[in-house]
Amino acid sequence: MLRKLHGLPGLIAAVFLVTLAVTGAILALAPALDRAGAVVPPAGEISVARMAGRVVANYPGTEQIVRDLSGQVVVYYSRDGQAGADLVNPVTGERLGAYQPSAFFVWIRDLHRSFLLDTPGRMMAGISAALMLLVCLSGMALLARRSGGWGALMRPLAGTGSKRVHAEIARLAVLGLLLSALTGSFLSAQRFGLIPEVADPGPGFPAEVSGGQPRPVDRLQALSEVDLNDLRELVFPYSDDPRDVYSLTTSGGSGFVDQATGELLQFQPRSTGSVVRQWIMRLHTGEGLWWLGLLLGVAALSVPALSVTGAVIWWQRRRSSLQTRDNVAAAEADAIVLVGSEGGATRGFARALQAGLTRAGFRVHCADMNALADSYPVASLLLVLTSTYGDGDAPASAGRFMERLRDFRAGSALKYAVLGFGDRQFPNFCRFALEVDEALAGKGLSQIQPVELIDRCSAARFSEWGSRLGNAIGVPLALSHDPVPPRTFRLELAERADYGQAVQAPTSILRFRLADAGQGWQSWFFRSGRPRLPAFEAGDLLGILPPQGQEARFYSLASSASDGVFEICVRKQPGGLCSGYLHGLQPGDCVEAFIRRNPGFRPVTGAVPVILIGAGAGIGPLAGFIRKNTARNPMYLYWGGRSADSDFLYQPELGHYLEDRRLTGLSTAFSRSDEKAYVQDRLRQDQTALRQMIDAGAQVLVCGGRDMAAGVKQVFEEILQPLRLEVEDLRAQGRYLEDVF
Repeated sequence: MLRKLHGLPGLIAAVFLVTLAVTGAILALAPALDRAGAVVPPAGEISVARMAGRVVANYPGTEQIVRDLSGQVVVYYSRDGQAGADLVNPVTGERLGAYQPSAFFVWIRDLHRSFLLDTPGRMMAGISAALMLLVCLSGMALLARRSGGWGALMRPLAGTGSKRVHAEIARLAVLGLLLSALTGSFLSAQRFGLIPEVADPGPGFPAEVSGGQPRPVDRLQALSEVDLNDLRELVFPYSDDPRDVYSLTTSGGSGFVDQATGELLQFQPRSTGSVVRQWIMRLHTGEGLWWLGLLLGVAALSVPALSVTGAVIWWQRRRSSLQTRDNVAAAEADAIVLVGSEGGATRGFARALQAGLTRAGFRVHCADMNALADSYPVASLLLVLTSTYGDGDAPASAGRFMERLRDFRAGSALKYAVLGFGDRQFPNFCRFALEVDEALAGKGLSQIQPVELIDRCSAARFSEWGSRLGNAIGVPLALSHDPVPPRTFRLELAERADYGQAVQAPTSILRFRLADAGQGWQSWFFRSGRPRLPAFEAGDLLGILPPQGQEARFYSLASSASDGVFEICVRKQPGGLCSGYLHGLQPGDCVEAFIRRNPGFRPVTGAVPVILIGAGAGIGPLAGFIRKNTARNPMYLYWGGRSADSDFLYQPELGHYLEDRRLTGLSTAFSRSDEKAYVQDRLRQDQTALRQMIDAGAQVLVCGGRDMAAGVKQVFEEILQPLRLEVEDLRAQGRYLEDVF
């Protein structure tokens, strides 16, 4: 529902919203241009009386002086029976140039306010502003849900393609767009009487005026007490009427000035409603706040980009619909495949499953999880493939599944299996898939096989799951689906450092550089004969494609692009295809690789303590974080290995980092030493200090194997107990991050 509230108004009103945004961005330049051409003396330097006297000396026929919010001073005068208007220097009273509003800006303003259609156009503009407000509010809610909560809105976003671009642009521009939409909606509602407008009639004409000999304007006491920067308008009296008065309007109110005595008459402060309306107008237009106008203009320029990326996302979802000619009707199918997908990746796996079951002789009905029927009279298999969105929520095509499941009537022969897709860098990895599995079991359905979770769309894991599913249902089931392969570049091994042979844990630090440029895609990285590295940071992932390998293996980078190398730490796994391949490389050998961003695993910046915890090869990205800590912010490392003599990874570098204070503290544990300690033991020993750091806002980053990470989590649950906190509380705040394998 929330996604529809966001998408439908944007699609329906896209042309109007883009028109409002582009014209608004152009109009946002006007306050800055006016300010640039204005002479604005410091506050308290020139009074209205002094300024008016100098203007009158240059313009004897002055009738009115107006100072706009940008600081420009305009004199309206009569000379030889002809009316004129000039911009003047308020300090000298001299002419700066003729005052003539820009015809271009006037036309743009009419287009912005009414689409050049007068009253009906103003109504359309008001409705468009209200739709923009709805799009902004729903978009903020969707951003919060995708990020994992309101507190995580500013954390790096995951994902790629149009969805990532759309979310990043929206996050940067949403506050400016929200302010413009809110103020524009208010002004339109007030104009058409939907919100009452507080009347501000101003003071009545004074009943008594001295009628004496007029004084020069620069000698009037009331005008001498008003600073020029507070002036809005000064209307001069008729020259041949001694009982006429000056009409004065300032930022604080309006009144009259006796031209003979200089006394202020009938001054009336501005009403609260008038002040509020003027501030809303200033916040909407940027008048008098030129810097805000420029910010709003930049934000407005995001609307065309958001419209394009939003339309692309909508089209991609529509195109990825599962309604195919091979889809059997639900009432006739003996196998049901339901898919929950946010961006379409899971749908590809669902299509592969549908094709595999069809080849095996099943009549298959494939549909979104939101299309769950009340019952499936013939089906014996119910297979659910679903991703998880944001902080453990249902993806787009499964938002109504749990509601529909309440009315679902399962036949006694129907059995089910759930396959979850996700990314382990997120704290609630595949949580929705787990909830679906539990809910189906609660309906009394029997499991074909336990729920399985696939990390980062692993094609190999999907194929293995398919084989086990085939064995469970008694048919051969060969499933193959390889998502669009990434574009790779060629790396050459520059150097390596080997550890751990003596303790049967061979681990190598491998440093690669870009190979020779070659042709095509590879040459993009080279400029003027020098290699140009793609953007990456320590903690991002280097995908390696081994020869004859079905899928890439990912290794956390210990270096950043500024280091000039791709550095990874790899432990050789028994029977490991890629780790064995990498350990067999010699300097000069080349590999095919690509970068996958991992923004969810980054240390915070600033004076907040950072606690780094790892074991074995998990030290790689942690060493990279320490290397980049040139600001010497507090950073502590807890690391575990087997033997200090054999596999103390990065030992020389860590010693250097301690000396130059990039690393504040180091605690190591070795399981095959005389003490036989693990990293969890070191954490327990320092629990008081760790608790104090957590209480002060510290962040924890854990990298390494799953068993180690589980043990570390258990220790932190104990450490946090006196603070009445849990690890999940820290996760929600972005203060407990894991990169486990």
